[in-house]
Amino acid sequence: MPTMVPATAPPEPDAIPLYGKATPGTATSEIWSKAGGLDYTVRNVTRPTLTPVLPDPAKATGAAVVVAPGGAFMLLAMDHEGWGVARALADRGIAAFVLKYRLLPTPRDEGEAGNYMMRTMMAGLTDPGKPPSLTNPDAGTDGREAIKLVRANAARWGVDPARVGMIGFSAGAMTALQTVLTAKPDEKPAFFGYIYGPQARVDVPADAPPMFDALALDDPLFPSQGFPIAQGWLAAKRPVEIHGYQKGSHGFGLGVPGTTTTLVMDEFIAWLTMQGFLARH
Repeated sequence: MPTMVPATAPPEPDAIPLYGKATPGTATSEIWSKAGGLDYTVRNVTRPTLTPVLPDPAKATGAAVVVAPGGAFMLLAMDHEGWGVARALADRGIAAFVLKYRLLPTPRDEGEAGNYMMRTMMAGLTDPGKPPSLTNPDAGTDGREAIKLVRANAARWGVDPARVGMIGFSAGAMTALQTVLTAKPDEKPAFFGYIYGPQARVDVPADAPPMFDALALDDPLFPSQGFPIAQGWLAAKRPVEIHGYQKGSHGFGLGVPGTTTTLVMDEFIAWLTMQGFLARH
């Protein structure tokens, strides 16, 4: 893990309380740092928010994606897997919404927190053939609410409520999967990107949305077991695409220079295009 340098909370002027006046928690619980002194991360999130990053109207496709950063349900990589991803989507005409979902609590001290998170994460990854035991139901609840919020404000943000999807990274991928598996049939995301999430097989509902599944085959957290989760989508006769990159490790975000993981966003966009989600209406 990179060194965490304590940081002042950045301004988030466009962040919307996820549940309106009923949003729980407080921003004062948050502990912000910069990974490697560069990229913002946050811990101890108790007040979930959604931040719109909208495309130039001239480029807008009408599609929307909720972006769920990762961090083992104890941290959110807000720059690396949140705002940066959202800007990349908006540059391609897709309205993006960064979800700062609720997290499991960690010690306030940065050193103690790092050790605690590593121990907790590894304790939840004992069997690569099974989904991690480390979970966070609040994350899935917030994921479902984020999809509902974007659809409820579709006209305001210039998006098609039938083309609201999700993309998640690591624990964010697990959050997207929870959202898919626990949402009511009419509240599921229209599609989702599952980026370096656990590949263990899950029970796939008959109405599961199309899935874009990407992983580096040298991922040390989720050692390659093939792609059982994607095979479950195939068995359910639901659309799925798989990308297994030779190198990239875990947490490659928008790509590690010198590896084919740098293609992940282009391939996700190409897949969305193939599915018809980016066709202007």
